[in-house]
Amino acid sequence: MSTSEAIDAAAQAYDVFNGDADGLCALHQLRLATPREARCVTGAKRDIALLRRVPAKAGIDVTVLDVSLDANADALAALLEAGARVEYYDHHSARRAFAHARLRLEWDDSPRVCTSLIVDRALGGRYRPWAIAGAFGDNLDATAHALARAEGFDERAIESLRTLGRTLNYNAYGETIDDLHIHPEVLYRALHAFADPRDFVRESPCFTRLDEGYRDDLAHADALAPYRSGTAGAVYVLPNAPWARRISGTFANQLGDERGGRSFAVLTERADGSFCASVRSAHPEARPANTLCEGFEGGGGRRAAAGVNAVPAAGLDAFVEAFFNYFTTEASGGAQTCRSAEVRS
Repeated sequence: MSTSEAIDAAAQAYDVFNGDADGLCALHQLRLATPREARCVTGAKRDIALLRRVPAKAGIDVTVLDVSLDANADALAALLEAGARVEYYDHHSARRAFAHARLRLEWDDSPRVCTSLIVDRALGGRYRPWAIAGAFGDNLDATAHALARAEGFDERAIESLRTLGRTLNYNAYGETIDDLHIHPEVLYRALHAFADPRDFVRESPCFTRLDEGYRDDLAHADALAPYRSGTAGAVYVLPNAPWARRISGTFANQLGDERGGRSFAVLTERADGSFCASVRSAHPEARPANTLCEGFEGGGGRRAAAGVNAVPAAGLDAFVEAFFNYFTTEASGGAQTCRSAEVRS
C-alpha cells in the first residue's frame, strides 16, 4: 500500500492533489511559498474522488488542488462539518460549490486557466516558471507561451518548460497506479527539491525516465489511424495495453494542438472491455467538452478537455455518434447547448 493510501489518522495537514502536471506544479508553488509537513493524497489522472481518503475530524488543515469539487462535494461537506479547514484551488466544474466559514475556494473555469495559474495568481507570480510548466502540461500552450515571453524566457527555455509540463502530465495517465512510471507522490517529492524547473529537467533521473518512456509510447500512437473521422473531428480507439493507457491523454492533447478547428476523442480499452475516453474541444466556449462527457456516467472535466472513465463496450458506437452529433452541430452553426438525449448511451 502506498503512503498516499495509508493515511495516518493522526496527521494534522493534508495536501490533496491530482497527480498530473497541473496538480504537481500547483502544489509545488504553494509549498515553495508556505512550506509545511503534510500527508500527500493523490493518484492517477482519473482518480479524483480523493477527499474521501482524508479523515473527517476537527482541527486539520486540508489543501486541495486540481480535483473536481463536484466529484468531492459530499466528502468536502463532511470535512467542514467535522471542523476541518480547507483551501481549495481548481478549474473544473463546480456546480455543487457552496460557501462555508472554514472553506477558502479559489476557482476559475475559464478555458485559458488551469490550477497552476490560479495558484500563480494567488501568489502574485512568485514561482511563475512552475506555473508555466503546469499550463503547458494542461495543454494551454498559448497562455503558457505568452507568460513565458513576458518573463523574458528565450525559445530554448520555453521549450524546456513545455517538455517538462507534457512529460509530467504524461506520467499521470493509466488505469491504475501500476500503469504509471512513477507514483505521483514520489514524483512530487523529487521535483520539490528544485526551485527552478529547468534544473529538474537537466539533473533529475526522474525526468530522464519519464522522457524516455514518453518517446517510446508516443511512437506507438503515431502509427494509429482514426476509428472514425469527419469535418468536425475524429475519434481514435487505442488497445488494452499499458503504453496506450499511459499515452491516451497526451495523444489527445497532441491531436488537439494540430486540430485546425476540429475536435477529438481518444478511447482506450480497459481491462474489463470498457473504454476510457479523453475528449478535446476545438470550440470550448460554444461546445464545452465537459458538457458532452457529463452526459455519460462517470464523465466530467472542463471546457477544453474532459473525459469519461468507463464507456461500456456495447456503448462505444453510441458514444462515437454522440461525439459527432455534438461537435458537427457546432461546426454547422447550430444551437450552443447539447440535449441530454444526444449524449447519453
